[in-house]
Amino acid sequence: MHGAADGVLVRSPILTAIRDATPKLNDRFSKRELRFVAGSDTPIRVHSSAIPADQIRATVEQELSSTPFIDVHTHLYMPSLGEIGLWGIDELITYHYLEAELFRSSSVTPAAYFGLSKREKADLIWQTLFVENAPVSEATRGVVSVLNAFGLPTSGNLTEARDFFQNRKLASHVKDVFRLAGISEVVMTNDPLDPEEAPAWEGGAEVDAQFHPVLRLDRILNKWDQHWQVLQAKGYDVAADGSGKTMAEVRRFLESWCGLMNPVYMAVSLPDTFVYPEMSLRVRFLRECVLPVCLVRGIPLSTMIGVRYLVNPELRLAGDGAGKADLRGVERLCIDFPRNRFLISLLSRENQHELCVYARKFANLMPFGCWWFLNNPSVVEEITRERIEMLGTSFIPQHSDARVLEQVIYKWRNTRRTMAPILANSYQLMSEDGRPVTRDDIRRDITRLFRGNFETFTRAADHQTSCLQTV
Repeated sequence: MHGAADGVLVRSPILTAIRDATPKLNDRFSKRELRFVAGSDTPIRVHSSAIPADQIRATVEQELSSTPFIDVHTHLYMPSLGEIGLWGIDELITYHYLEAELFRSSSVTPAAYFGLSKREKADLIWQTLFVENAPVSEATRGVVSVLNAFGLPTSGNLTEARDFFQNRKLASHVKDVFRLAGISEVVMTNDPLDPEEAPAWEGGAEVDAQFHPVLRLDRILNKWDQHWQVLQAKGYDVAADGSGKTMAEVRRFLESWCGLMNPVYMAVSLPDTFVYPEMSLRVRFLRECVLPVCLVRGIPLSTMIGVRYLVNPELRLAGDGAGKADLRGVERLCIDFPRNRFLISLLSRENQHELCVYARKFANLMPFGCWWFLNNPSVVEEITRERIEMLGTSFIPQHSDARVLEQVIYKWRNTRRTMAPILANSYQLMSEDGRPVTRDDIRRDITRLFRGNFETFTRAADHQTSCLQTV
């Protein structure tokens, strides 16, 4: 909230809730956070003087470093969900980004590679991309950054790294990783039709306030023909063609899982060919099931649009591509469902300007992140500058999309490094145009970009508070 000209009004109940519930996080909340009244939603006034031009960049870097971010989209999992969560050096090195690079620098075939054990795969990738070649790509530098963060060798062999991770306890390791990444919590990707994950939820998985649940819908919206019988086996009266009670029963299924998970949003990854409206089961599920339940629950729908599945099937997870989407479907969704809220991330660079234009027209649309193939500093810089120029600070700049726990360390380090000159330049231009910038301006904007927009749009503060009350 904006206050008088000499200060700002600051409010963040989620920071208060996290700080009260987890005292060890206090160290990350320097004196600046005393501006939030402990245990209260009462705003207090803070003051700050204009920053000289030669100090703007350093101030931005300080505020980026000291602000704990929320990672709004990951494929990480709270420990109580079991072994579906990936972590450790072999998982880092066999991440599918590096698998794709391996096949460009090695004569090994995909068939031969996928016949190896996890350890053998990691050894092959390490030898090829880190020993025989300098690790200069974004994905390989990420592994180097993680090793360096833990004080481990970044060359040679993997013996010391493997010993280190093998002796880590997951619960304490999560806290250390989050501290190194500068994040306070992450948003998961939770599939109620995953045969490994669903039983953990149904068995009463212990809630962890550092991990927000999300109800993932891909198997319903994209692969109904392969999964409708799973719902039927659980007692839901559904049909392959969507007839009969199918729509009502899918709504009942979603409502049941929302009650079980308490998700901060629902989510689906959609192909570049996604069209709305059209005569399809996917659109019927959206109109008659997903969006009505989202509205009742007061949560957004996140749509990540633009993937081209398995353009090279031999590469498995590494085989997906990207395509430009028709955003008129996003336009119609925002028009047809004005009371629903939509988090939107697009995979094609060519769609980004159009998304900014739509965000200026629809307040129920929140652009977020630079997803997947876009998460490279040169592209992130271009997209983020454009968003600031068109949307101010009313968007969410980034998410990690991490599939392996330790990836958040390098992904958020890269984000801070990329964001610093972008924000500093924006404030420099503002100052040159006649509006001095203060530390409180910078602090408020960074908090809004990397916490507040997500909290407000998803009402995550209410979710976090309810989770904290259960632990």
